[in-house]
Amino acid sequence: MAPAKRPTNSPTSPTAAIKARARELGFELVGIAPAERPPHADFYLDWLERGYHGEMAYLAREDAVRRRLDPADALPGARQIIVVAMSYAGGADGPTDDPRQPVIARYARGLDYHAIFEEKLEQLAGALRQLAGDATRTRCYVDYGPVLERDHAQRAGIGWIGKNTCLIHPEFGSYLFLGTILTDAELQNDAPFLPDHCGTCDRCIWACPTGAIEESRALDARLCISYLTIELRGPIPIELRPAIGNRIFGCDVCQQVCPWNKKVRETKEPRFAPRAGPDVPELVELMRLSEEEFEARYADSPLARAKRRGLLRNVAVALGNWADPVAIPALIDGLNDDDPLVRGHAAWALGCIDRPEATKALEFRLQLEDDGWVRTEIGLALER
Repeated sequence: MAPAKRPTNSPTSPTAAIKARARELGFELVGIAPAERPPHADFYLDWLERGYHGEMAYLAREDAVRRRLDPADALPGARQIIVVAMSYAGGADGPTDDPRQPVIARYARGLDYHAIFEEKLEQLAGALRQLAGDATRTRCYVDYGPVLERDHAQRAGIGWIGKNTCLIHPEFGSYLFLGTILTDAELQNDAPFLPDHCGTCDRCIWACPTGAIEESRALDARLCISYLTIELRGPIPIELRPAIGNRIFGCDVCQQVCPWNKKVRETKEPRFAPRAGPDVPELVELMRLSEEEFEARYADSPLARAKRRGLLRNVAVALGNWADPVAIPALIDGLNDDDPLVRGHAAWALGCIDRPEATKALEFRLQLEDDGWVRTEIGLALER
């Protein structure tokens, strides 16, 4: 006679056991959702159709879109999606009022969360195979895989998608890293998180420096400072540069103004804690980073994603917004950098500083410059 099957909601069931293991690994939140078409699939398709993804072509690739709409395409036979979350809240919001200092998004001030999450997700997937059988199939994703994490997180009961387009939990706010495990194991689904606690609040919409958030909860990435300073590989549009201020990697404004982030639990993961001291140099020092220095400083940091050329592009914009003559020598170094992306933005920044030495440097570089786009930037800077 076959043994009786344990109920999926019993304390000894694989569902309860895998949730307990997730918490042991440091995940503050864990939920389970069906591996089905995400509720906001049509919204996502419309978002792509409107071009709101900008130059992030990987989001619109046919195979990636197909997998985002059908999890079973990523893992044939998938039944459930385990969604886990870890808080990265902690530390001050950054010296936004000191124009000499760079502002870095909170999530990027510690070690690269991808490696930390991958390690923990693989451990959790291994525990699931032990519980449900070695034949159990799993596939883990952090935020680079073709998965609409926030949709599945809401359906797994972890939180709601706020007007700032972030997933928000009543106790942990929106400073959350999300991870998912697709599996063909049979687990018990959690009830979806149905309340929308944003109510009539629209602080995030009005606080966004570039107006990237629409009332429909659509984010136009082409206007988002996080996109402009991280994902965009080319020049930052001139009309958007002043709004960036001294933010050189990412932007937290829409989260900083959210009432649900005022009193949140701080992260328990020490590797997410902000770095301090010499790891946060002033803008002028950053403008002089060599390739070797960049690699040494940021190899294990999320800032590595921007690469040196992207980071120095952002630093030049921040120095232009500061417009203090003390930045001129560092910007002149940038004006003579090997990378045209750095040279062009350094030219823009020098054009923001009304001093003879800035003008002289631009005029001299114009005689040497052979890159058409950089020449245009220098010409516009001289006009200003």
